[in-house]
Amino acid sequence: MKILLMGPPGAGKGTQAERLTELLKIPHISTGDMFRKAQKEGTELGLKAKTYMEQGQLVPDEVTIGIVRERLAEDDCKIGFLLDGFPRTVQQADALEQILADLGTQLDAVINIEVDKDFLLERLTGRRVCKSCGATYHIKFNAPKNENVCDKCGGELYQRNDDTLETVASRLDVYEAQTAPLIQYYVAKNLIKSIDGSQAVEKVSADICAALGR
Repeated sequence: MKILLMGPPGAGKGTQAERLTELLKIPHISTGDMFRKAQKEGTELGLKAKTYMEQGQLVPDEVTIGIVRERLAEDDCKIGFLLDGFPRTVQQADALEQILADLGTQLDAVINIEVDKDFLLERLTGRRVCKSCGATYHIKFNAPKNENVCDKCGGELYQRNDDTLETVASRLDVYEAQTAPLIQYYVAKNLIKSIDGSQAVEKVSADICAALGR
């Protein structure tokens, strides 16, 4: 299956993506992960993306579309894929449609995870990440056994620059203004399947599978 996973920052897309890709045996394609890897390696793309991401803004289309086109053309995407983080605008959606047409395929479904903004603010600003192994925690929902210490490797936990209250609020505003119109775009194509993301992780997974007929 070729699936697009939508939802605001902090909606739980990463968690659900892991479960879906395991169930369907398809690759998880996350532009966010691609950008963070490029930042860590100090590439030109990574440095360019970092400037925008730390301000809670979207990475320019020419950078994003190019990296997605190359990824979807790889062999492991022929049987299907789960796209996460792209498209984020109607213009990007048009570009994706052209990319898929060039590859002789199309989307099967668009999963839209819906979550209240206040809940997202609490969820995102409480996130902490291990500097050593990258494990993710939450000071309220998934706290480490010892404050600011990773359970897995003992590394120091920190708050990412894009998880501060100011940046999170900006990210959500950007999503609402630029990405939410995609819902109507895909409604018109009869592809949208909306899911309540404020439920327990297992319930969200079950609802997604039911929507996909799995």
